[in-house]
Amino acid sequence: MGRAARIGDAVRHIRWYFASLMGDNHYRRYVEHRRRTHPGEPILSEREYWRMRHAAAESNPQSRCC
Repeated sequence: MGRAARIGDAVRHIRWYFASLMGDNHYRRYVEHRRRTHPGEPILSEREYWRMRHAAAESNPQSRCC
């Protein structure tokens, strides 16, 4: 593997890490989970999903950084 390929891999891993950290891939993971474990059932839109997540966080506060 050449140097450029290693740098490309490192950049992809860093992007994945920050996307996971910031929650960018939560909805995608939710959709994959619903399709895999609940086939044929409706899937929330991304807007509905985030509303549900925020409502759940507000109704059940836990210690968090912010």
